[in-house]
Amino acid sequence: MRRKDKEITDKELIEKILKEAEVIRIAMVDEGMPYLIAMNYAYDDGVIYMHSAKEGRKIDILKKNNKVAFQVDKDVELRLDKEACRCGTKYLSVFGTGNAFFVTDKEGRKTALDCIMARYTGGLSFEYSEEVLERTLVIKVCVDSMTGKKSGY
Repeated sequence: MRRKDKEITDKELIEKILKEAEVIRIAMVDEGMPYLIAMNYAYDDGVIYMHSAKEGRKIDILKKNNKVAFQVDKDVELRLDKEACRCGTKYLSVFGTGNAFFVTDKEGRKTALDCIMARYTGGLSFEYSEEVLERTLVIKVCVDSMTGKKSGY
């Protein structure tokens, strides 16, 4: 990272940001071109879980190349100044890379969906019908590397 003064090296803070950000952006490569999407997710112990329909462009891409990059940010706030080039943004962010896999076993999908649902509902538990489990694909990203960046703190 060029600006070492903005780098976050504290692993606990990086994981806290990853657990608290609202949306994750997943980057993939589709026939030499970048493809980026925003998704709901959960992070737990070095793994990112996301849910999806079983078909679509991202699924087609991941079947061919499971390498991904991801990015989250939180506490984003514009900082205005009277001078245009002195404006800035306050934020905390995490960027990382990993490999995406499809979770095929029913118990693994339930566990991942529980993580996602608990994250967005404050810990409520849910039951999943066979129909929902059958039509829902769970994507598991095993994180290889992560780095954090902050500005305005």
